[in-house]
Amino acid sequence: MLEQRLDALKQAISRRHRGEFHFPEIYGPGWDGLYIGDKVKLGREFLNSVRKGRFVDVKDTGRKTETGRVYRKI
Repeated sequence: MLEQRLDALKQAISRRHRGEFHFPEIYGPGWDGLYIGDKVKLGREFLNSVRKGRFVDVKDTGRKTETGRVYRKI
């Protein structure tokens, strides 16, 4: 994931309260305009970044809902 995008995501996460969220909520404007393949790729990259510890205050809950994977800000 590009460093510029990582910084934007980290800023979006820092503005959130603790609790659960879906990736599109922090991606911001433009998510709905992306092609499905791009959404899948970005979502996978975010999950891998979370698992690698790039977002120290975000954990993967291991759950999915109809709107996608659920993350938790701690």
